[in-house]
This record gives sequence, C-alpha cells and structure tokens, in this order.
Amino acid sequence: MPNLGGRPATIARDDILRAGRELGMRRLSVKAVAVRLGVTATALYRHVDGRWGLERLVGESILAELRLRDDPRHDLERHLLSFALQMREFALEHPGLVTYLQLLFPRGDGGQRLLNTEVEALVRRGYEPAAAIVLSGAVASLTIAMTASEENSTAAEEADGDGLDRERQAVRDRLSRDDRLAGPSAALPEVPRPEYVRLLLTASIRGLIESCPPGRPVAEMVADLAATGEDL
Repeated sequence: MPNLGGRPATIARDDILRAGRELGMRRLSVKAVAVRLGVTATALYRHVDGRWGLERLVGESILAELRLRDDPRHDLERHLLSFALQMREFALEHPGLVTYLQLLFPRGDGGQRLLNTEVEALVRRGYEPAAAIVLSGAVASLTIAMTASEENSTAAEEADGDGLDRERQAVRDRLSRDDRLAGPSAALPEVPRPEYVRLLLTASIRGLIESCPPGRPVAEMVADLAATGEDL
C-alpha cells in the first residue's frame, strides 16, 4: 500500500513475495516490487539480499508448486522423457522461470527438492546416487536450454509477430535460392513445436542412457561424456 505521508510504510517478506509473484519472473526486479508496494528499494533490502535474493525468494516459491509425477510402469527412457516434459510444461506456464533455472540450478529449497525427487526415481531404476545426479542434471540442462529458446521465440512473436513472420519468410526465400539447400529444405515436413521438442528430447535421452546406463560407475560416465566432446 502506498505511503502518503507520515511514518514509512511497513512491509514484510510475505508482502515482497506476493508482489513478486504478481509481477512474475519475467518482470521481476527490486524496483518493480518496490513501486508495487509503494516503498523505496531500501525497504526491500531489509528482507532480501538484492536482486539475487529477490529472484531466489520468488523463484523457489514457484518451484515449490511443481510436483513431479513418477509412473512406476515407465521404463528409464519414458521416465526421463516424462521428467523433461513436466519441467518444460511448468516452466512455460510461468514466464521467466526458465531464465532463473538456466542461470544456476538448484538455487534453493524448491530446486533441491526437485533434484532429490528425480535422484530417488533414478535410484529406484538402478542408479547410484552420484550417477543419478549426473544423469538428471544433464536431462534438466537440456530441457531448460530448449525451453528457454522456446520462450524467447514466443516472446518475440508477442512483441512483433509480423516482423518475425517477415524474417521467417526471408529465410525461406534465401534457402529457395540456394542450389544445394533449396530442394532438401522444401521437402522437410512441418513439425509442430511440441512434437519437435519431444523428438529432440527423446533422441538426447537415448544418447545419455547409452553413455550412462544403470550400474555404471559415475567416474566412467563423466570420462566417457568428456571424451565424446574431445573427439568432435
């Protein structure tokens, strides 16, 4: 509530959290929350450690609502794909959250709970805890990166859909004039984004399972993944 005079407005951590969630992760900033609460930024610093503390407060509050479903009937590939798609769906429902996840994960209790949940699911499927952390982290990183690209594309469409359509058409026109690329690019099927994301995630997960099967020592897994990168 704005302060119209007299004593400074009193706010609590819960007020900051409420205002931050109303703004959403994409619009979140110390200044924006202070304006919404009718106080100075200094008032927020008594409760949160600047921008990083504010992001963590709001981001972890949102993550606390994500409950990963684990169907015991799913084999390893189906389980990891479900894990990735659940993360993607939740992130897209909360614009800006994926940027928070992309910077550093886990950053607080909400992210740590999710990591523990997934590690436990992989341990039930034959992995040692350390190996489960490596595998779940790899799948989460892939999912976060793909979702961030998807969200950026959506944001560009919302900001200037006509301009983006012109850019896409320019790309198609450029390819159509290329002797080598014109035919193959014209023959490519139109794949809706959800199916395209599922395709890429499935292929990536299969490759990770091949390199990181249950029962393999984590040191061997990490060395194999590192060697694969060096051979390229």
